This record gives sequence, C-alpha cells and structure tokens, in this order.
Amino acid sequence: QVQLVESGGGLVQAGDSLRLSCAASGRTFSTYPMGWFRQAPGKEREFVAGIGWRSVPINYSDFVKGRFTISRDNAKNTVGLQMNSLRPEDTAVYYCAAGATKFGAPRSTSISYDTWGQGTQVTVSS
Repeated sequence: QVQLVESGGGLVQAGDSLRLSCAASGRTFSTYPMGWFRQAPGKEREFVAGIGWRSVPINYSDFVKGRFTISRDNAKNTVGLQMNSLRPEDTAVYYCAAGATKFGAPRSTSISYDTWGQGTQVTVSS
C-alpha cells in the first residue's frame, strides 16, 4: 500500500508562489498516475492536476491552467505542484493522491485514486 505525505503548504499573499511536495512509499509508485486535489471549507473536494506515470499526459483544471505546474520524479518517489500567482480562492487543503490503475491515465475524478495523503493547508490572503 502506498503512503503519501504532503508538505510545503503555508500562508502567503495573493500573487505569491508555493511549491507542494508529496513523498510516496509502499507499492511501486512509478507505474501509477498521480494527482493533486483540494478542498476548501464547505466545498467538495476538487481536482487540481494529474500526471501520468511517465510524466505524460498531464491534466489541469481550468482554474489553475497557466498558474500551476505538476511534476514527478519516479527515482525519488515524489510528486510536486508548483503554484504561482496564487489567489485567495486557491485557499484550501491540498491532497496528493495515487491512481488506482497501473499505467492508467491521470483522471479528474477522485474515485480514480485509491490512496490519499493527509493534506497540507494552503492559505492565500488578499
């Protein structure tokens, strides 16, 4: 079973940048898609970005396109999310997730992921 641990969250001002990192351990990480989701208070968890096992394909939600960049390093078992031009509406708990299907595509539905980290808080002040 894969264990995921996120880090890098914090409190920043609008326009600032943050880089989240997710460290994976357990089952073979390198052959599964990975994703980032987020959940704001009172809202449902939503897809942010996903990356295939060979770093392609990559999918982004419309609200982060051009601002966020997802990446992975299979040799280090890590997944990153570079977040630029942060906005107050980006405030949420960000979760790293491992896909359930080996060699699968990085889908945007949470049901496609079977292992989740504990989350890291990102707060963007205006």
